[in-house]
Amino acid sequence: MKDQVYLLGASELSRLLRERKISSEEVTRAFIERTEQTEERIRAFISYDAEYSLAQARASDRRRSEGKTQGSLDGIPVGIKDLIAEKDQPLTCGSRFMEHFRSPYDATVIQKLRDQGAVLWGRLNLDEFAMGSSTEHSAFQVTHNPWNPDYVPGGSSGGSAAAVAAGQTPLALGSDTGGSIRQPAAFCGVCGLKPTYGRVSRYGLSAFASSLDQIGPLGRTVEDVALLLRAIAGHDGQDSSSLREEVPDTPSALREKLSPKRIGIPREYFAEGLEAEVRTAIESAIGFYRSRGHTIVELSLPHLDYAIPVYYVVATAEAASNLARFDGIRYTRRSAHRNAIDVYSRSRSEGFGPEVKRRIMLGTYVLSSGYYEAQYLRAQKVRTLIRQDFLEAFKSVDFLFTPTSPSTAFKIGDKSANPLAMYLSDIYTVSANLAGIPALSIPCGFSSRNLPIGLQLLGPFFSEKDLLQMAYAFESEHDFSSRQAPL
Repeated sequence: MKDQVYLLGASELSRLLRERKISSEEVTRAFIERTEQTEERIRAFISYDAEYSLAQARASDRRRSEGKTQGSLDGIPVGIKDLIAEKDQPLTCGSRFMEHFRSPYDATVIQKLRDQGAVLWGRLNLDEFAMGSSTEHSAFQVTHNPWNPDYVPGGSSGGSAAAVAAGQTPLALGSDTGGSIRQPAAFCGVCGLKPTYGRVSRYGLSAFASSLDQIGPLGRTVEDVALLLRAIAGHDGQDSSSLREEVPDTPSALREKLSPKRIGIPREYFAEGLEAEVRTAIESAIGFYRSRGHTIVELSLPHLDYAIPVYYVVATAEAASNLARFDGIRYTRRSAHRNAIDVYSRSRSEGFGPEVKRRIMLGTYVLSSGYYEAQYLRAQKVRTLIRQDFLEAFKSVDFLFTPTSPSTAFKIGDKSANPLAMYLSDIYTVSANLAGIPALSIPCGFSSRNLPIGLQLLGPFFSEKDLLQMAYAFESEHDFSSRQAPL
């Protein structure tokens, strides 16, 4: 069993630890060894400190021997997207600008994991400042999809999804601004959840677009995601957007009997551009729910066609504002010039990659005099219409089911020269961020090339428990989450 620890999910590991059949040190060593065996092919980690993680594991074992276990995650490794602050650890954001920066404090989610006794395990690769959909825009390396290393893992949380899929970590934290948890989860055949905006504290998350960003969990199974969500959710006074909403006991609710639900199928998600194999897998999953007594309702979200343009106006505007703090003067990278203007402009020119520069320029443009009302304010008005479409839909249905992505993973390099094609890969995910609703991606099939396909479940505000219940019902009768990437 100990030779196959990396194949186990967090919920199974938690049980084995409780029963004293394995130690946290053994678990952590197993994932370290698995990472060392596979990392050259996957490149999921920007950095990791094995001794730092083993010290946490030994501390967990001591607590357990003294009867002082801190929670269900005590002793279980959790990988961290390198956009989330962890005290005294690197915080690169996938950027040369932050290459040598170490965080002086813990993000709230990191402190919550420490309080639960989790083992913090490594800093995971991402598109620079979370701006990308393939993890090709990292300043340090390209992450590869464990199902086929010639393909992307998705982005921007590609390192988090690939590490879980490769068995390098049982759990990982990602962030989702326009699909950055769900799309890589779909591409890598794992489960990933974007919680309701405000459900999880953003304090300590390096901001991309503050009204859209949300930290969330990735795991091998629905139950693993539920465990990690319970650990990180909750109100935080250090985040002004954090909401005072009770955190449900999501893991224990999974096996509750489901009453018949009404599931909405939005026409706009099944239009031109959806790959045939993806459509077939999604329709099969919908058929499963129909066969279990749930009502399937076709409906329309009339303003969904505007989601991509609205998103790339709002997100780039907020990115331009948030990244103004990186000036080469206060901290991080500094160009070797004496003139303050040269230090500012050259530091940013040298430190930021092409995609980040592109989005800063777009954001600066839509916020500029003469264009602010025509671009940014108009986008915010349409964003309200998109949100209202969802609110109206949830008056007649309990959930919406869609593909997570119109395609399976694409080959590395296929879209890197065409930013618009890359942006369109998020066409099915950005609307949930614009509306602030929770959304979950689970594996629901494989293509003829053995690449995973993801089903996206969307629900009303704070319906994470219900989404996870619905997903668990599907997962418990299919083997997609238990399949292993052929490394």
